[in-house]
Amino acid sequence: MTALPSSGTTRAWVVERPAPIASGPLRPVEREIAEPGPYELLLGVRACGVCRTDLHLAEGDLPPRRPGCTPGHEIVGEVLTAGAYAGGFTAGERVGAAWLAGTCGRCRWCRAGRENLCPASRYTGWDIHGGFAGHTVVDSRYVYRLPEGLPDEDAAPLLCAGIIGYRALERAELPRGGRLGLYGFGASAHLTAQLAVARGAEVHVVTRSPAARRLALDLGAASAGPDAPPCPLDSAILFAPAGSLVPKALEALDRGGTLAIAGIHLTGVPPLDYGRHLFQERTMRSVAANTREDGRAYLAEAARLRPAVRAVRYSLGRADRALADLAAGSVTGVAVLVPP
Repeated sequence: MTALPSSGTTRAWVVERPAPIASGPLRPVEREIAEPGPYELLLGVRACGVCRTDLHLAEGDLPPRRPGCTPGHEIVGEVLTAGAYAGGFTAGERVGAAWLAGTCGRCRWCRAGRENLCPASRYTGWDIHGGFAGHTVVDSRYVYRLPEGLPDEDAAPLLCAGIIGYRALERAELPRGGRLGLYGFGASAHLTAQLAVARGAEVHVVTRSPAARRLALDLGAASAGPDAPPCPLDSAILFAPAGSLVPKALEALDRGGTLAIAGIHLTGVPPLDYGRHLFQERTMRSVAANTREDGRAYLAEAARLRPAVRAVRYSLGRADRALADLAAGSVTGVAVLVPP
C-alpha cells in the first residue's frame, strides 16, 4: 500500500437524525480517514453527484441503516491507497463508485445474475460512508473504470442517474423506434432521454417545470408538457416519486405497454381501475437498484454517446444547500459536489 494522506482526517457530512431538509438533518464533521482492507480502495473524492435517494435518506423516507452515515453514491475518486487484493487498481487511477456497494455472491439471486435483489446487498451512503466527503473507502470489486475525456462533474451523475435510467429503460421494454414517456425530468431522466433518442425512440416528457421542459426539448424530446403526452405510449418510466402519477402514466400507455417505476421511494398509489389502467396487457413493474453488469453496459454506451450532462456545481461545504435546492425542485439537471 501507499501511505495514507498525512492529515489523518477528512471533512464529511453526516445524517445526524433524519428530518425534513429545512430542519438541517445534515451536519459537517471531521472524521478519521479509514485504512482500506485487502479488497478496498481509499479514494480522494474528486466529485460526487447529489441524488434524490440522498434526499430520501436525509429526510427519513428510507430508514437509516448506519448512524451518522455520510450520503453520496455517485462518486468520482482518485485511488490513494489500494489493498493487497484490490483488483489491480493503482494509486492515481480515476474510478467511479456507485449505489451498489456489496452483495453476498452466494444467494440464488446472485447466482442467477440478479445481484440487485440480493437480500444481503449493501449500498454506498446508506450502509457505508459515501461521497459527501473529502475521502471515502469502497470495495474495489464494486467500482468502475470511467470513460476517458469526461470531466469529473459530468462523469459523477452517470454512476446512479445514468445507470438507474439505463436499467429502467431496459425494464420498460421499449420496442425499437417506439414512443417513450418520461414522468419527471431531473438528473436520471435527462440522461435517459438522450440514451433513448440515440436508440431511435420518440421521447415525450411530462414535467411541471418550465425549465425542465425547455431542457427536454433541447436534448431531443419530441414533446414536453405539464400534463399528458400527445399520443399513446409504448413504454413509460416514472422518475418522479409521486404515486399519484401512476394511474396517469398507465392511462397514457397503448395496448401492451409497460410502465417502469424507477425510484427507490414512492408516495401512495391511488386505487387503479382494471379496465382503464391495466387491461389490454398493460404492465407495471418496479426497478430495484442495479447490477454491476448494468453499470458496465451503461458506461460503455455512454462512452460512445457522450451525453450532455447539465451539471450544477456546488462546493462540498454547500452539500446541505444542494439537497435543499433538490427538495425545492430548483435544480435543472443534476447537482454535483466538488471538493476543494
